[in-house]
Amino acid sequence: MSRFERYLTLWVTLCIAAGIILGKLMPGLFHVIASAEVAQVNLPVAVLIWLMIVPMLVKIDFGELHRVKEHWRGIGVTLFVNWAVKPFSMALLGWIFIGHLFRPILPAGEIDSYIAGLVILAAAPCTAMVFVWSQLSSGEPHFTLSQVALNDVLMIFAFAPIVGLLLGLASITVPWQTLLLSVALYIVIPVLIAQTIRRILLAHGGEPALRRLLTLLQPVTLVALLTTLVVLFAFQGRQIVAQPLVILLLAVPILIQVYFNAGLAYLLNRGVGEAHCVAAPSALIGASNFFELAVATAIGVFGIRSGAALATVVGVLVEVPVMLSVVRIVNRTKGWYERAGTLPCTTESQPGSHLEGHGRGRA
Repeated sequence: MSRFERYLTLWVTLCIAAGIILGKLMPGLFHVIASAEVAQVNLPVAVLIWLMIVPMLVKIDFGELHRVKEHWRGIGVTLFVNWAVKPFSMALLGWIFIGHLFRPILPAGEIDSYIAGLVILAAAPCTAMVFVWSQLSSGEPHFTLSQVALNDVLMIFAFAPIVGLLLGLASITVPWQTLLLSVALYIVIPVLIAQTIRRILLAHGGEPALRRLLTLLQPVTLVALLTTLVVLFAFQGRQIVAQPLVILLLAVPILIQVYFNAGLAYLLNRGVGEAHCVAAPSALIGASNFFELAVATAIGVFGIRSGAALATVVGVLVEVPVMLSVVRIVNRTKGWYERAGTLPCTTESQPGSHLEGHGRGRA
């Protein structure tokens, strides 16, 4: 993990401040950006989001899907937590904290939008940053890669229905046409483009060519993400300045769901006897979010000025320090975990191993 990535929370905080200041100093510029829309899609933001997502998806090898059977227990636990628990637990936490406990101190007109943003955040399983977390916890690299590839495939089909179901249960109007357009724009098309680039590079230059491109693209994702945050907070600035507690309050359900889902995945893996080198990345995949996709979807469905977009950005703000704390927990409890008589680890990731070859990413 590079020094720049390690301090991502600091850079996000600085971009929030820069966005708020620039929004007050140059409102005309951001009005022009906001008006550059086609079919409810903001074109400048769409370009930035593609620059975030496509480089990460180039790193994913869908050829690893055949290895899911090697760690079927860990795969089953992670799928259960990612798709059957996490979105629903976040919807419940959003309803409890945002819809009730914090309602009196939040902007009344944004309550539903905040909850929607939290649901969108939880419905997008982490894609590429998991490779970093897995490496830091000595995770089994083939499990991590096959699990991420499987989640990416499932997102194409399951993301929109789960978001639509949960928003409907929360009595939030679901603009299905816009939601499906977001899935096509920010999942299907980027996957096709990224995998085409990957196949061409491997066919003509092999793994060295792929690694060179990933090295060149690594800063692109972060720069695009941070630029998006500046634009987002240029529109959100007035609301944040008027009520600075909003970000802190939105972070509460996010923090609870991260530790809850990580702990659940970790304990379930221990219960079924899975090896620690599988349980650790399983817990980390189960807890973290594909926040780039969440930001894109929230902006596409509810708009760049919406509370939903703001809620997903809070996920970016807390991602690195919270996930590093989960890494620390699973590493420190390895002895306790293995006392249950779990399977031994046959392959553990080391610096420069298989994960490194497939690239380390952001989400």
